[in-house]
Amino acid sequence: MKKPPPCGTGFILQRLMGQKLKQKQMSDSLTVGVLLAVVGGFLDAYTYLLRGHVFANAQTGNIVLLGLSAAQGEFLKASYYLLPILAFLCGVLLTEWIRSRFQNCQAIHWRQLVVAVEMVLLVIVAFLPLGSWDSAANIMISLLCAMQVEGFRKILGNAAATTMCTGNLRSAAERFYLFWTTGDPSRRTESLHYCGIILSFIGGAALGTFCCRLFAGQAVLICCGFLLLAFGMMSFRNSR
Repeated sequence: MKKPPPCGTGFILQRLMGQKLKQKQMSDSLTVGVLLAVVGGFLDAYTYLLRGHVFANAQTGNIVLLGLSAAQGEFLKASYYLLPILAFLCGVLLTEWIRSRFQNCQAIHWRQLVVAVEMVLLVIVAFLPLGSWDSAANIMISLLCAMQVEGFRKILGNAAATTMCTGNLRSAAERFYLFWTTGDPSRRTESLHYCGIILSFIGGAALGTFCCRLFAGQAVLICCGFLLLAFGMMSFRNSR
């Protein structure tokens, strides 16, 4: 498949200067990871408390409930769980399309576009009425969570997730064991980084609980503030 041509004024200036500068994007920094983890925890609290007691970030529960409903012959109920699963798949596909289309663009990083789409979806969700529109809201949140987990898969070069904690718990314990057995201080640091992401997720869930009590359905707009901050931080690039 032919890659799209590079775009943006940054690329043009580099060509005119006769050099190509490699740039380092802050999208895998610990600070951006913490901000996204707060959003992940917040959204889980939001969907559980206000949108039908579901967790829209991870799809394991929906897949299990889909199988249970289908086995019991409740196919209409099974379709209720199938929709967020399909939305999650679409989120992954959309993220990969954005990456392939804008990966070489110098004007804006493709992960910033992912964050921008997330903010747009959250604004829409904020104004969907509670109750009758919960299914639509959960589908949209499943889509944006898929975009986040697909677009931001590393923190400081290590695999990590900002919308779920199971893998991070495993990685934190694994790095701590390696530090314990080898004495390598870098492994301890990595373990602490994973713990920081987990704590940020918990903090996001706590913040989401508090904001849901105050602002109801519009509480999700708080997440846009964190995403906007992450978007701005990713504008800073340092040459390698």
